[in-house]
Amino acid sequence: MKIIVMRHGEAAHEAGRDDLRPLTDKGRKQSVKMAEWVAAELPRLDRVLVSPFLRAQQTWEAVRPYLPTPAQVEEIHDLVPYGRAEVVTDYLRALDDDYVLIISHLPLVGYIVNDLCANAVPPMFVTSGMAGVSLLDGKGSLEWLEGPHTLR
Repeated sequence: MKIIVMRHGEAAHEAGRDDLRPLTDKGRKQSVKMAEWVAAELPRLDRVLVSPFLRAQQTWEAVRPYLPTPAQVEEIHDLVPYGRAEVVTDYLRALDDDYVLIISHLPLVGYIVNDLCANAVPPMFVTSGMAGVSLLDGKGSLEWLEGPHTLR
């Protein structure tokens, strides 16, 4: 399985609640830039797992036109900033999919990579940043970590 773990795009700081913070224009543009880049890694997309928070939902809406149409999109309540990585990674290990995109938040995105890849230190994700993980027989390996600032 190939898993793309993505942190949501840059979000506004002004909102009544954390879960209602919207993406900024810069956040949308950087997310689209990353989607255009990663599309070459995705011959298809079997499943998208996305946080219920507004900024993650808006990130998915921004990147969706640039990626293969997924067979399934799921809003996962454990994909919130302080969700439990092992709940997400146990679910991933139970799937029979080949290509999965996850859109979530710090610090959870780093913990997901760490839980999938036993020897990986939880990477720090910039906004709109992505990590590519290969998962084989329940064991993951971190293949790459990119952000909009590292792409040409």
